[in-house]
Amino acid sequence: MKLNDLIAQRSSVRHYLPNKIEAEKLAYVLEAAHLAPSAVNYQPWCFIIVQEEEGCKKIHSCYGRPWIQSAPMYIIACANHSESWKRAEDNKDHADIDVSIAVEHICLAATEQGLGTCWVCNFDLKACKEAFNLPEEIEPVVIIPIGYPDLAHDMNPKKRKPLEAIIKYERY
Repeated sequence: MKLNDLIAQRSSVRHYLPNKIEAEKLAYVLEAAHLAPSAVNYQPWCFIIVQEEEGCKKIHSCYGRPWIQSAPMYIIACANHSESWKRAEDNKDHADIDVSIAVEHICLAATEQGLGTCWVCNFDLKACKEAFNLPEEIEPVVIIPIGYPDLAHDMNPKKRKPLEAIIKYERY
């Protein structure tokens, strides 16, 4: 499949089948994150795989929307601010950018494997840090529910601005 076709196929899935994800498919998805680029190749991230009932309940308590409970597995993508590159001019921390690149690698690899994902950023940060015993320098950036999409539910079509509205040549 061509990359743009895979990108077009990826969507935010909010209904999952209860099927477990095969170990080889999870390994493939995690390898995609492992291969992601980062500023100065610092790789300031870690990924917490949550699939046991106790951990899943913790995820549900961090994000109260009912739809998330249908996912059989979650990946918490975390930034390690003590390991991230900071731009010298203004000390901008690139951890969020680096983690975001890795998360999109995860989402695309999952799509290629027939799995669905969704970026969840609107969760209770403090509750997540406490529930998963994260050290001070580790920030949970994204919770990714992952599993087989329940295709009986409508998939939301992607809404995109026209290309000419987002592309500028030579200047703004």
